[in-house]
Amino acid sequence: MNARAAAIAGILLVALTGGLVLFVGLPRWYGPKPEASAAASALATPAAQQPPAAARKITATLFYVSDDGMQLIGTQREVPFAATVPEQARAIVAAQIESSAPLVSAIPAETKIRDVFVTERGDAFVDLSAEVSTKHTGGSLDEIFTVYTIVNALTVNLPAITRVQILIDGKEADTLAGHVDLRHPLAKSLEWVAHDTQ
Repeated sequence: MNARAAAIAGILLVALTGGLVLFVGLPRWYGPKPEASAAASALATPAAQQPPAAARKITATLFYVSDDGMQLIGTQREVPFAATVPEQARAIVAAQIESSAPLVSAIPAETKIRDVFVTERGDAFVDLSAEVSTKHTGGSLDEIFTVYTIVNALTVNLPAITRVQILIDGKEADTLAGHVDLRHPLAKSLEWVAHDTQ
C-alpha cells in the first residue's frame, strides 16, 4: 500500500469512528426523556389546576324585620372573612343587604355599597348608593329599622367599631326618609331587636 492509499484509509477510519461515536451518542441526546416522578409532577402542576381552597368565613349576627314588621330579629349567618376591619365591615353590610328569603332585610335591595371607612376612634362611615333613600318605603319605624340594621350589624360583630354614620353617594345626609338624624355617627341600639344575642 503506498503512502497515498494509507492516508486515505486513515481518513476513512477517522470518519467512520467519528460517525460511530455520533451515532452511538444520538439516542442519549434525542431519545425519550425519563418520566418525572409523581411528586415532581404534582409540584409542576400550575396553580390554576390545583383544587381551590375553601373560602374562610365568619359567623355574624345580621338583623331582619320580624314577620309582624314591628321589630328586628338577630340571626346568625356566615359571612366571607376579610383581613381588615373596613373590608370585614363591607362584607357584613353586603351580606345584610342581600336577600335571605324568607327573611326580609330592612335595607332596600337595590342599595349598593360605595365604600366603607373606619377611623382610629372606631367610627365607621358607610357610603351607600342613593337607592337606600330613593327606594325606601318611608315611615319612621321602617327608617329606624334600616338605619339600626346597619349600625347594629357593624357594632355587634366588630368590636373595633363603636359608632356608624351612613353617607349617601359620598355625602352626609340629614335623614333617609325624614325621621332619623344621620348627621353624626350613631352608637349601637338594640331597643328594636327582639332577642339580644350579645
